[in-house]
Amino acid sequence: MHTEPARTLEETAARITAEADLAELSRRLREGVGRLNWRMRAEADRTSPGPALLAVLSRLYRAGTQTPTELAEAERLQPQSLTRILAALTIRGLIEREPDPDDGRRSRISINADGLAVLREYSAQRERWLATALESTLSPTERQLLKLAADLLIRVADA
Repeated sequence: MHTEPARTLEETAARITAEADLAELSRRLREGVGRLNWRMRAEADRTSPGPALLAVLSRLYRAGTQTPTELAEAERLQPQSLTRILAALTIRGLIEREPDPDDGRRSRISINADGLAVLREYSAQRERWLATALESTLSPTERQLLKLAADLLIRVADA
């Protein structure tokens, strides 16, 4: 009987250690991804649209034509905030707005060719900065490890 509680204590200690390790990994991963995202935004060309406008353009690119209500829900924006964003995108000529064929009171928003070009240039610009940073900061072996980690992150994000 004496060995049973010891094994249970060892198992409990191992489980607690594993949970603490997982919590620390989660914290470090969140911090690293957040800092990288912040840095990539900071490296953006000052003439590119801000994060909110880019988020809406990206949503329209990925999801296709949407109503303002769908966009607000998907981006977790208040309707007033989305109204300002859509106005800015319209002024820049980056989106198209047409009446909803099913309900004339609503409109449907889509990204146009100019909006797609802005989105692609912004992405290419960030990827160029990141490629330069990876090459100058990491060894070839570290880059291979990061490639594996990137694949794992995509898998976690899609789970």
